[in-house]
Amino acid sequence: MIPRPSLLLRLRGLLLVGLALLATACSTLDRGQPPVLERQASWTVLPFTNHTETPLAGSRAEAIAESLLGGQGVGRVRHYPGAKAQEALFDGAGEREQRQAALAWAQEQGIRYALAGTVEEWRYKVGVDGEPAVGVTLQIVDMATGDTLWSGAGGKSGWSREALAAVAQQLIRDLLQAGLAGRR
Repeated sequence: MIPRPSLLLRLRGLLLVGLALLATACSTLDRGQPPVLERQASWTVLPFTNHTETPLAGSRAEAIAESLLGGQGVGRVRHYPGAKAQEALFDGAGEREQRQAALAWAQEQGIRYALAGTVEEWRYKVGVDGEPAVGVTLQIVDMATGDTLWSGAGGKSGWSREALAAVAQQLIRDLLQAGLAGRR
């Protein structure tokens, strides 16, 4: 017996819905309304705070964000020269001092916007599959006023054969696209 075309269409539709649900079940994004930003303004990426047990997770996420920000068509992205080479575990005071120094540097340079971030999760899950898992928050800061213009948070896990950096890149890209949607 040959299935009827309408039955095949229904099965195909159910399959597509199932795949879509499966794909979205692996990530969560919460973000504010995108602000209106000057398209060709100067930018910097502030040192990311690392709230994980993974050394250098903040630096890794920061490097990905800086690269992606430049690729989003924003104005010139200037690299903060005082970024420390290594993060010490549980060094909250040092991170605050570094962020304050980076903010002061950005204001001295006349930079318009800064991208700040925090890494909440950066690891491979324990278990048979060892899936990559990333959690990040991002903020766009107006350097003239110090106000946070936009913030977004997200978490994403990948499949067992995916690279942690690839999952992080996807998550940070999705967050940046949401935050930069209001550029003029």
